Order: sequence, then C-alpha cells, then structure tokens
Amino acid sequence: MESDRIFEQLKRKRFLSIGRAGMDFYPEPPGTEMENATNFSAHLGGSAGNIGVALAKLGCQAELVTCFSDDAIGRFVSSRLKEFGVATSHCRIVGGETRTSLAVVETRLTDCQSVIYRNGAADFEMNPGDVDGLDYAAVGGIILSGTALADEPSRSAIFRVIEQAHSAGTPLIIDMDYRPYSWKSAEEAKAIYSLAISQCDIVIGNDVEFGVAAGNRDRGLAYAMDLVSRTPGIVIYKKGELGSTTLTKDGSFDTGIFTVNAIKPTGAGDAFMGGLLAALANSMDLEEAVIQGTASAAIVVTKVACSTAMPTHEELSTFLHAHALSPV
Repeated sequence: MESDRIFEQLKRKRFLSIGRAGMDFYPEPPGTEMENATNFSAHLGGSAGNIGVALAKLGCQAELVTCFSDDAIGRFVSSRLKEFGVATSHCRIVGGETRTSLAVVETRLTDCQSVIYRNGAADFEMNPGDVDGLDYAAVGGIILSGTALADEPSRSAIFRVIEQAHSAGTPLIIDMDYRPYSWKSAEEAKAIYSLAISQCDIVIGNDVEFGVAAGNRDRGLAYAMDLVSRTPGIVIYKKGELGSTTLTKDGSFDTGIFTVNAIKPTGAGDAFMGGLLAALANSMDLEEAVIQGTASAAIVVTKVACSTAMPTHEELSTFLHAHALSPV
C-alpha cells in the first residue's frame, strides 16, 4: 500500500522542514494585554522552525531550509535553532531591506491578540537555487509550510522541492498553514494550494484551510475526502475542539481532543505535526501517531511560547498516562 511506503521512509527519523522561522515576543507575565505590557520574553517561532524543534525534542534529526535577514533578529533565530538541535546549514542569509519575521502574541485565550510583522519577509526570498542542492534521497520526509506558497520566489522553490522529492521517492508532508494576510486573494490561495497539496503524500489542515482550497468553507471536508482518493496517502482534517478526522485510501477514523487548562491558542498545529511524524518515525501505527500529535498540541497550549513548549518523550508519556481523549 502507498501508506506503507510512506511509513517505511519516515522511519529514517531525518526530516527537512522548509519555510519560515522567526522571533516571537510574549507579554509577561502570562495574561498581560499587549498594550499594557512593559516586559516581554523572546522565543523562536514560525511554523517550519517550530516543527523542526518539535521533531528534534522527540529524537529525530531536523534540518531547516529558509532564509534569514542579515541582522540581529536573523542571528537570534539561527542561534536558537542550533540550541534546540535543528541544523541550519541550508539556511541562507539575505541582505537589503528583507527582515526575519517578528510576531508579538499574547498568552491568553479570550480575545488573544497576535500582531505579525512580515513586510519584506526574509523567508519569502528562498528561491529554487536554495533547494537544488538538497540531498532528497537521504531524508525520511520533507515538511512543507504552506505559507511559503504565498509569494515568489519561495513559491517556485516549494514547487521545485515537490518535483525533486518525487524524483527521489521521498515523502512530502504539507501543513497548509494558511495566513490570509500573506496572499493577494482567496482565489489565488485556492489555485496554488490545490496544485501543491494534490502532489503531497500527507496533507494536514483545518476546516478553514481546506475550505480555502475548496473555494467554499462548507465544502472543506468533502474536498479533503475527494483529495485522498487521488495522490495523498493520508489527509488529516482538523476540527478544533471537535478533534480531527484522518482519511486514507482504506478508510477513515475520528480522534477526539485532550481537555486541558489552555493559556493560549497558538502553537498547537506545529506541535501536532511534530508529534505525529515523530510517532510514525518510531513505528507507531497511524491512529497512535494521531493521538501523540493531539497530545503534543494539548501540552503546548498550556505553556508560554511554542518552540520552548514542545514536549519531550518523557513529558508526552506522563501526559498520556494522566489524560484521556474526549469521545467522538
């Protein structure tokens, strides 16, 4: 079966994570509204960076592919990645007026404000030349962050990755990671997402993101169900508090959530991806892997920041012994 090939490749426990990494500022102490803050803590952020950290903390090799600005923020992000054990040899420094992304995010659930600065984003400067020299055959999986599809030249870089990964027979995993402010229009997002995700092996997104690809939010699940009948071996449709539906060519299953005392809504998707892939790399079956991804997401929303909150094996084991999934 196609999914068996994917699972066997992932057992190499080596991943390329392609897309954005940046700096996150959090008002301190937790619960502080941004406009009233006088103290902030700084952390590594950005979807591809967070996923790389999640994998590294769970015993996998992770390498980031992106571009950083030639300034203190770019150096901060690069330094933090290395501290977490994420390789940066495929990250290029770009000059001029490009800037590594900065997000200022509150640690609170009600009316949580997230202000993201991405004008002239350095990660959008990644081009096909940055990905031509990657050793696609040596890795177990390549993780694409959908934000990189929103602009050129990073869009062309992502499609070059897809082409070369296919040639090498390496599984492609995409987190749709839709950020509407990065796209010129919903119509453009629909066209580009549809083209990209139809060529990947594992596709992960939420109801909004599949709705964008479908061109109609109400048709998101139907779109996901049709998608898995084509190229992808696995499609995971996330439904927030209602859990997730995992679709394969052989059937589907629903997974609930772990009820926790969350302090923020951010980081759950990146934690889910890292937990899921690390589980598959460790030979867990797909249902077990989705549960581990769900647990990882639940842990991260109970802590400040995203990258620093990614769980270890020990933290996951403790959590799973103490919590039960909600019914579906």
